[in-house]
Amino acid sequence: MPDRLMLLDTASLYFRAFYGLPDTIRRPDGTPVNAVRGLLDMIARLTTDYHATHLVACWDDDWRPQWRVDLLPTYKAHRVAEAHTGAPDVEVVPDALEAQLPMIRRVLGLAGIAIVGAADHEADDVVGTYASNTAFPVDVVTGDRDLFQVCDDGRQVRVIYTARGMRNLEVYTEETVVTRYRVLPQQYADYATLRGDASDGLPGVAGIGEKTAASLLLKYGSLEGLLEAADDPGSGMAAPVRAKLAAAAGYLEAAPAVVRLVRDLALPTLEEAGARLHPVVGGRRGELERLAAEWNLGGSVQRLLEALDRTA
Repeated sequence: MPDRLMLLDTASLYFRAFYGLPDTIRRPDGTPVNAVRGLLDMIARLTTDYHATHLVACWDDDWRPQWRVDLLPTYKAHRVAEAHTGAPDVEVVPDALEAQLPMIRRVLGLAGIAIVGAADHEADDVVGTYASNTAFPVDVVTGDRDLFQVCDDGRQVRVIYTARGMRNLEVYTEETVVTRYRVLPQQYADYATLRGDASDGLPGVAGIGEKTAASLLLKYGSLEGLLEAADDPGSGMAAPVRAKLAAAAGYLEAAPAVVRLVRDLALPTLEEAGARLHPVVGGRRGELERLAAEWNLGGSVQRLLEALDRTA
């Protein structure tokens, strides 16, 4: 089977699993395991259906990096449960999900699934780095539209988009992004900056929505080109558009670096990370099967083991 890397936006998936399955699914001690079960089933299905040979569970070592907040204080501000100085802020995460994160990491580790994060960066940046520097085809699994930036038909990088649920997965390529948003993937960060995104605390430019943002990028190519035209009295840009851009000048100076993925992190190579998928054997398989019974994980562990067996 030819090499194909799958990159998981892991938090996106375990949040989806948590809210998609009832938290009445619990261990004997009462700890919920719905997110653990759901995530394992997702991984089993995704790796099988999309023929992954390598897999990295990309992790938020810092879900709200301070350098992004310094540029744009509203960035994810509505999702902060506790603010800290000198350490990552604490995200609003339901207690029933928080309790499952150590279990998720333990089960993935026993299954030989690589978990990679980066200090002061989000999982998106880990995705961006691997997707931009891997020599063979890449599938990115996420419910986050910002990752459409990585779509690249020439390099066979695409996004498996989960926003409509696991029964309605959508595969985004360059062509899909253009058809849906009327911008190229390499324009997507500028597009998101202009139209804003309330879920990430990006206010956008007042009066510029999706259609106008796409039209402006079609005409001027990039946010940089758009701002250059706004500064040029002879460009022919309409006065109302100039006024909107001028009113948002401070935001437009800071936001692009917040929205764009980092693509050059110093990450372990796929080999160093242990990204190649293998059947689970010996003591690790026995431990997984023991935990499946002890933690009431139902058939989820077995389905994952069977999916990994097929990678032999």
